[in-house]
Amino acid sequence: MESPVLVEQDPEGFALVTLNRPRKKNAFDDPQWDAAAAALRNTRADGGIAAVVFTGAGGDFSAGVDLSSFTQRTPRDDGFETGYDGFMAALIEFDKPLIAAVRGVGIGIGCTFLLHCDFVYVGASTRLRMPFTSLGLVPEAASSYMLEAVVGARSAAELLLTAEWIDAARAVEVGIATQGLPDDEVLDAALAKARQLSALPIESLQATKRTVLASRRAGVEAALIEEREGMARQAGSPENLEAVKAFLEKRPADFRKLREG
Repeated sequence: MESPVLVEQDPEGFALVTLNRPRKKNAFDDPQWDAAAAALRNTRADGGIAAVVFTGAGGDFSAGVDLSSFTQRTPRDDGFETGYDGFMAALIEFDKPLIAAVRGVGIGIGCTFLLHCDFVYVGASTRLRMPFTSLGLVPEAASSYMLEAVVGARSAAELLLTAEWIDAARAVEVGIATQGLPDDEVLDAALAKARQLSALPIESLQATKRTVLASRRAGVEAALIEEREGMARQAGSPENLEAVKAFLEKRPADFRKLREG
């Protein structure tokens, strides 16, 4: 069986990490969470790698969480409750330049992951969304903190509360993306940036990135705790169940019928 994440090391001193479940639009299940976390840990520890590029196989970056994975989980022995938890632990500690090359959909973690990247290149086909309120849930991946830090309070409130779609132009406008390009130029631009960074001293790059991580660590960690508690309250709530039922029945969710009064 092919690996859900592919890692290629370039001789010029950077790595390309590809989410590799194209038939699922690279949606995350536990094997992909674990493989992506391992890619972050291994490239961070490798003294020959100065920067890392993440992209998605096929025409999409990631459709978020694979809903079918919730029925397939097995007990873990790594100290993490879920693969998502292990991935987030690796992500918030990753102290090298992180670059994303995005085409197609980036939903949920496929969007919130980008807030932790230092450079984000999006193609014309890119459509991002943080759908949490439309699912009766709360944000994840510390996006409740990171989105405001990246785009400002007004834009963050708009994007999180409305769960609206974000096209490539809007992503660049608000600051989620560094640059918008034709789809066939996105990966090349990301690799060119990684090549440029790899010519710089790795220890200096890491030391600089650590100062950035340190300045936001308290906010990120507090957000992850609040999000976990909020998700525990909302998952399985009437609102969440209505959203899931509406999705399965291919109809708009009707949250008004749940209101008292």
